[in-house]
Amino acid sequence: MRIKAEDCVFVQVDVQERLFPHIQNNEELEKNLVTLVKGLQLHEIPMIVNEQYKKGIGETIASLKELTDIYPHFEKTTFSCCGNEDGLCAIKDTGKKIVILAGIETHVCVLQTALDLLEEGLQVVLVTDCVNSRKEKDKEMAIQRMIQAGVIPTTYESLLFELTVNAKNPVFKEISKLVK
Repeated sequence: MRIKAEDCVFVQVDVQERLFPHIQNNEELEKNLVTLVKGLQLHEIPMIVNEQYKKGIGETIASLKELTDIYPHFEKTTFSCCGNEDGLCAIKDTGKKIVILAGIETHVCVLQTALDLLEEGLQVVLVTDCVNSRKEKDKEMAIQRMIQAGVIPTTYESLLFELTVNAKNPVFKEISKLVK
């Protein structure tokens, strides 16, 4: 299955200021997420931002907040983004059939969101270098489970070039600069 820009919506899961410092390799994760978001913006992919219980976990981290503030945000208390009716409706209302998924924690909110999106009949693409957990084993097992359930794994660089398709695409040079 080819991932085409016109078929995609991006869902960001719980990349929040009070949880983020506890995530392993969070500096690399932040860099990867910022690159992913900027690249998806070049491809004009619609975005939906989810935040878990903001009173306790805080806002989206500053580097992503400044990039994603213009997109719809949904606060939730369920682990799955689909547990929030407004958030799920926002995803469905885009009319897109492929959901690009990234965020934290891989084994809780990302996993449950992915499984629920599959149940909703959507194809899920997991950007594996744009998700993480506090513990490596939790991340690894969650990714395995999602793949077994039908989620398509990729990396941000692979995805951005797949969406670009061709070196003649007007965003090719900008995408190339982003990933270097």
